Amino acid sequence: MISSKLKTSNRTSIFVCFKTFLSILFLAAALVAQGQTNEQRSIHVGLFYPISNHGVQAAQYTNVFSLNAIAGVSRAEKGLTIGGVTNVIKENASGFQIAGVSNHLGGSSRGLLIAGVVNTYDSAAGFQVAGLTNIARNRVKGAQLAGLINTAETVDGVQIAGLVNKAKKVKGVQLAGLVNIADSSDYPIGIINIIKNGEKSVGISIDETLTTLATFRSGGRVLYGILGVGYNFKNSDDKYALEGGIGAHIGKGKRFRVNAEAVTVNLSDFKKGNYSRSALRLMPAFKISPNLEIFAGPSVNFIQTNTPDGKSLTEHYIWDHTSGNNLKALYVGGTGGLQWIW
Repeated sequence: MISSKLKTSNRTSIFVCFKTFLSILFLAAALVAQGQTNEQRSIHVGLFYPISNHGVQAAQYTNVFSLNAIAGVSRAEKGLTIGGVTNVIKENASGFQIAGVSNHLGGSSRGLLIAGVVNTYDSAAGFQVAGLTNIARNRVKGAQLAGLINTAETVDGVQIAGLVNKAKKVKGVQLAGLVNIADSSDYPIGIINIIKNGEKSVGISIDETLTTLATFRSGGRVLYGILGVGYNFKNSDDKYALEGGIGAHIGKGKRFRVNAEAVTVNLSDFKKGNYSRSALRLMPAFKISPNLEIFAGPSVNFIQTNTPDGKSLTEHYIWDHTSGNNLKALYVGGTGGLQWIW
């Protein structure tokens, strides 16, 4: 019986709190509504459309402050906009728009857009931050930051995404966890970069440890990504190789250029132990033909390994440190190979 009374009391308390919240909400709405014209009201407060001080006419108003517990609708925003779930703005927004799930703009954004999941807009100047994706139908000047995907027509600034960046013309930097896609982008940073006016190549290389790799390089006119898989012919255990990194074309001429690269190579038998090598390479390259290039140059390497085979790959170190079964060491090596460019 006592338990039943407590449950009834809890339900009553929740109802009273909700009723009080609604009363405060509509009192605020009534106060701010006084003295405002029907064309433009400075403050918008509500639960969701059309339950607000703007009612069914909310999409006709431009606001300097909007607070909607669930979803807000307006013509334009010039200031601070807060939506518990979503903000829907028919035209332009400036200032700071934040939503728990999504911001949807029919026009442009000037300022800061933050959404837990997605921002969609025509164009933007400023910063757009989304948990999953930013979708711009036209130009972005500033920065797009997304957990998964950024898309835009043109970008003057930076795109940073956990998975994919996509645009047509990029004047700035694309940084993606996996793929950058663009018609024109000189500074893409990603494992794979599909740039229409850029460069792609497949090749084969070998280094001082007899690690032989089939590689794919892709990028813009300056920066490119590196992905390689292969085999180590010196090891009996850690045989299989995987390489990833970024590179830059330096002093690019018609037949001769220098490629600078930063890569990580891992050797494994997929069972136990590890061998990881980080390397900085400086490799002069010469084009035998318009599509075939040979390259070779020195590298500075830092290794970490706990396998006997990994420790035996190199005999002479500039510096080394052993702790238990783990070896860390620094040494100078070299890499050479050839690649087919298109």
